[in-house]
Amino acid sequence: MNDRDVEETLIDLNGVGKWTIEMFLIFCLMRPDIFPVADIGLQRSIANHYNHGKRMSEKQIENLACSWKPWRTVATWYLWRALDPVPVCY
Repeated sequence: MNDRDVEETLIDLNGVGKWTIEMFLIFCLMRPDIFPVADIGLQRSIANHYNHGKRMSEKQIENLACSWKPWRTVATWYLWRALDPVPVCY
């Protein structure tokens, strides 16, 4: 299934919203170009790295991320990881 078909299938489930679907696409289906613009961690990291810690609108964030296509999931992982000061051992 493509991303849109997955979203249309899952959105009908009780308690499943856009963010949940984006996390499913990222972590379960390993899709390379998912950008959860409403995710607060992603917003905070982008503000820290691209706007001197000041919050940006979702539209501004989407415009910034256009150049990251088709690897916005990878950019998201790096931005999330940049928030955690403690190294992770895998």
